[in-house]
Amino acid sequence: VQGADPVLVPWVVSGRSAEALRAQAANLAAFEGGSLLDIGYSLASTRTVFEHRAVVIGADRAELVAGLESVRGGRPVAGAAGTALLFTGQGCQRVGMGRELYEAFPVFAEAFDAACGYLDGYLGRSLKDVVFEGDPV
Repeated sequence: VQGADPVLVPWVVSGRSAEALRAQAANLAAFEGGSLLDIGYSLASTRTVFEHRAVVIGADRAELVAGLESVRGGRPVAGAAGTALLFTGQGCQRVGMGRELYEAFPVFAEAFDAACGYLDGYLGRSLKDVVFEGDPV
């Protein structure tokens, strides 16, 4: 569509160590073939996810390579964003989903409690009970 904003493509990179992550970023930056979207899809859906991870986002090859070069150099990209949580709604969840995150990460618990505080009034019941205990809706 003429005049539409460019599509931002995420490239997910991971490695067993920080050094392996940097090497993977360097290899990917040197790769010149393929569609940016196809590469992004393959990286996200077909590669093993290791402990050391990075995601670079760009609208074109130059932006993606610049992000990969930052990963390769072990430095954050200027204007790097924080982590976000997206609850996608009903689907393949299970009772208790998110409980481990809630118990292990205070920042997650704080954000979840804030969301529950907002949504409980609309639901007429405790969202935490629904998610963690399987309280029927």
